[in-house]
Amino acid sequence: MTKVISLGGSLIAPNLVDENFINNFKEIVINFLNKDKERRLILVTGGGATARSYQNALRALAPAVSNDELDWLGIAATKINAALIKAVFADYCPEPIADNPETAPFNKGRILVASGWKPGFSTDYDAAVLAGRFGGKVVINLSNIDYLYDSDPKTNSNAQKITHTSWNNLTAMLGTTWLPGSNLPFDPIAALLAKQHGLTAIIAGGTNFANIEAILEDKEYLGTTIN
Repeated sequence: MTKVISLGGSLIAPNLVDENFINNFKEIVINFLNKDKERRLILVTGGGATARSYQNALRALAPAVSNDELDWLGIAATKINAALIKAVFADYCPEPIADNPETAPFNKGRILVASGWKPGFSTDYDAAVLAGRFGGKVVINLSNIDYLYDSDPKTNSNAQKITHTSWNNLTAMLGTTWLPGSNLPFDPIAALLAKQHGLTAIIAGGTNFANIEAILEDKEYLGTTIN
């Protein structure tokens, strides 16, 4: 059984590296794997605030910068996060970091760590590709938001939580365009691929560790389900 987690960079390094989060997340992951030797995990690391900080700086310094150049900066941030997470799980993760989800092997070990791939595609997209290749039915999207909302809760105090929606509804909400540095609950391009593969996505907060355990164990959880 393989499960896929899209691990937001905002959790790994919201400003500096969050060692407390990584230690707690490591404990959950190892406990999950140790309960069944058939369990495997794919961890896809986002770029988070590090990516957006560099991208915003480049936009200010070079206003004519292309989207591809901005995306390469974001991808670099995902790679440093992936290197960190791979080292944390070294005993479980002998495969090299998967920087191409279409060709990366997962023949050894219990964990595969993946980074960003190429311009035009987010790590949500990478997670959907890897889920399709390795039999994952669910992509667990962990970040600094607990639910999908019908509007931005930071600017609208009346924003309503969405506990379940379809890929079609999500596409209607978010559109079908990916821009570098977009801070969306799920990449619109990845949503189209996830629908094509018949995947389910779960959007949940990354700091509620009991809830993460519940999601991994297929128990009742807090978050938004998309299918």
